[in-house]
Amino acid sequence: MALAHVTLPTGPTVSYEDSGGGGTPVIFSHGLFMDHTMFDAQVAEFAGAYRCITWDERAHGGTGWNAPFTYWDSGRDLIALMDALGIHKCIHVGMSQGGLLGMRAAILAPERFTGIVQLATQAGTLEGAEPFRAFIDGWKADGADADKLTFLTDLILGPGIDPAYWYAYWKTFTPDQLETAVAPLFAIDALYDRLHEVTVPVCTIHGLADFGTSHALAERVAREVPDPRGVTLIEDGPHAVNISHAAQVNAALRTFFDELA
Repeated sequence: MALAHVTLPTGPTVSYEDSGGGGTPVIFSHGLFMDHTMFDAQVAEFAGAYRCITWDERAHGGTGWNAPFTYWDSGRDLIALMDALGIHKCIHVGMSQGGLLGMRAAILAPERFTGIVQLATQAGTLEGAEPFRAFIDGWKADGADADKLTFLTDLILGPGIDPAYWYAYWKTFTPDQLETAVAPLFAIDALYDRLHEVTVPVCTIHGLADFGTSHALAERVAREVPDPRGVTLIEDGPHAVNISHAAQVNAALRTFFDELA
């Protein structure tokens, strides 16, 4: 797939890749400090039968943005991207931040989603905001030094993932880009009192070694949405469990996709 760009009426010019084809569209939304390539293993698995779209969200990857925004804005970006690509309805797979925006998009326009996958994500506010704020301030001041890269590796990647690509990527973040990227997380609104509005089928996938987001928070979402379609908990799975344990995540995705079909 070749990287393409489209300017959305919601504001940003986003970078995306589209496998094309006539299969059911599946849109993948990445987590904080990641980009669309984190779903390479899922695209490789599903592009033969599904139209797979991956994209870079605001202030990430090839999508620039230097103004305040919220995850509600990002949810609107997702819907606008669907419009731009002529997609009336899709399955959405959202990892961490991608799940935060995906759940909001499903509240804003439930008729646009066949189902959503909440991958390594939750519906609450940021836990440990004060130490994370200190980490971001240190990153802005000192750059992505060895200590910062180790922290991000432990927080997101876990053991067993080659970090070379991500190290190079994290070193490209400017102080302004960092602040823009993390601001929505510090200002996030909890959705627990609105989970009844997430009426589409919801599949939950989470790693049991996820230090960024507790699996208990994901399980709470699965208990409280109207149409839960199972919880897959992956032993030793870190935050980026779809990279580290791709086969297990892909198996859970396939079960959900087949169920929706």
